[in-house]
Amino acid sequence: MRKYPRVTVVLKALKLIENQAASFVLPSVTVISDRKKDPYLVLISCILSLRTKDKTTMEASSRLFEAADNPVAMLKLNPRRIEKLIYPVGFYRNKAAVILDISRRIITEFCGKVPGTLEELLSFKGVGRKTANLVLGLGFGVPAICVDTHVNRIPNRIGWIKTESPEETEEELKKIIPKSRWIQLNTLLVAFGQNICKPVKPLCGLCHIEKMCEKRIK
Repeated sequence: MRKYPRVTVVLKALKLIENQAASFVLPSVTVISDRKKDPYLVLISCILSLRTKDKTTMEASSRLFEAADNPVAMLKLNPRRIEKLIYPVGFYRNKAAVILDISRRIITEFCGKVPGTLEELLSFKGVGRKTANLVLGLGFGVPAICVDTHVNRIPNRIGWIKTESPEETEEELKKIIPKSRWIQLNTLLVAFGQNICKPVKPLCGLCHIEKMCEKRIK
């Protein structure tokens, strides 16, 4: 049977990570959600962020939202115009088509508002579980754990969980992290993973939870 860390240990580690991450630049989607709690902007910026660096995502989102910050305005832009605004995000042509399709469905099927359930969000083309959970958390304030590469890697590296897929990671993290911390988890671990607990050559000597890390102890 899997032995889980005590909740108090996890909360202590998260607090240390939070203190260290306070000086780091926040993920682009978090910055956008903090500026304006708009599920539509969170959703579209999430789409732009896939396979794209944060700096590029932030710049592309700013250009796009200056031209159109709601689904009605977005549909007034043609695909080529959106492509130019979001370039050079990864797969910018495909993303332009996805943005228009999502905007159209929001108007025709959801009365002009981004739906607030996991199932409905997953019905959108280009939206997977990671994006849907991030929209629920940052856009609607609904407790959800968004598992990206950092959220999948770091808890496994630390030794909190032993999983082989993002879906499994999400379920295992729900067992050890209080619901009140679910939304914040992605922001913390992305910032921590980009700056300290990197995929290759992590900066263990600078890490505030070094003594609590299973990988480091070994």
